[in-house]
Amino acid sequence: MEPLPEDGERDWAEPGVYTVAPGVHRIPLPLPHDALRAVNVYVVTDGTRLVLVDSGWALESARERLSRGLKALGADLGDIDEFLITHVHRDHYTLAVELRREFGGKVGLGKLEEPSLARSGDPDRFPMEAQVGLLERCGAGPVVEDLAKAFGGVRHTEAHLWEQPDEWLTPGKRTIVPGREFDIVHTPGHTAGHVVFVDDEAGLVFSGDHVLPHITPSIGFQPVPVELPLSDYLDSLRLVRELPDRRMLPAHGRVTDSVHARVDELLEHHRDRLEVMGAEITADVTTAYEVALRLGWTRKLRKLGEMDPFNRMLAVLETGAHLDLLVAQGKLTATEAEGVRHYAA
Repeated sequence: MEPLPEDGERDWAEPGVYTVAPGVHRIPLPLPHDALRAVNVYVVTDGTRLVLVDSGWALESARERLSRGLKALGADLGDIDEFLITHVHRDHYTLAVELRREFGGKVGLGKLEEPSLARSGDPDRFPMEAQVGLLERCGAGPVVEDLAKAFGGVRHTEAHLWEQPDEWLTPGKRTIVPGREFDIVHTPGHTAGHVVFVDDEAGLVFSGDHVLPHITPSIGFQPVPVELPLSDYLDSLRLVRELPDRRMLPAHGRVTDSVHARVDELLEHHRDRLEVMGAEITADVTTAYEVALRLGWTRKLRKLGEMDPFNRMLAVLETGAHLDLLVAQGKLTATEAEGVRHYAA
């Protein structure tokens, strides 16, 4: 395997090592499902020190592909000095923990991920425990039942993959390798502690799941929910939009030339969704679940019932996040009865 130029002609998820910029290489790693296809990890090196931005899912197939990719760069897994993780989701964090245990190397994670990381590492936690409570508030009993059939009764048995990082990352500049500095920017929304890494000199932004080129990231999917995740997300998009435009290095999808262009599309998308979802609230449609049933999802505008239980959950929770923001903006009102939140225009 030899490093290839990042030319945009190949399928972004095709295995290989792609040179994005001098000293920066992209390695797409496999995931255990087809929806996201792969996760990009980025190797940053000056020839002596080697740092990874995100690490991949703790899978043998991902480990093997990362090892092959590093070998193409003249390095091994044991040569990784540091992992800088954009957020605490499994496909970004867990392989770093596994490799640190075996080879060393430090792990850095955004400080505001600490509560969710602690909850993820609780061996008595049921999968998606917090999301079940949110779904019940959304009036989505049928989705809760489907999740119970798919995941119910299974205790969280991988607490060893959620060890603490060596460093809690906070906003500001830090040296990554000699001669290269990143600006750590806190971008909550996808998760509470999500960060992006900005390389001013090279004109790059490692955008994690905050800005993705082909899809909109889920909002607030984390073990410890926050009150208004969509408000946080939109504020974070505006923050990135206020920074100079840069080449975007996302966690899923191809490298693109302008992060601003995609941020503008995402802001417009959520403006449209807020308007559409708010218009669905009537005397007969009062819950997030009822609204979600009336909408189209994904680019194919699939109905809620056509999706698998996990993605139905994400769709309902996204609807609730939009409706809650409309309440905060004074465009809707909300009341609760028997644990279910009802909205009114």
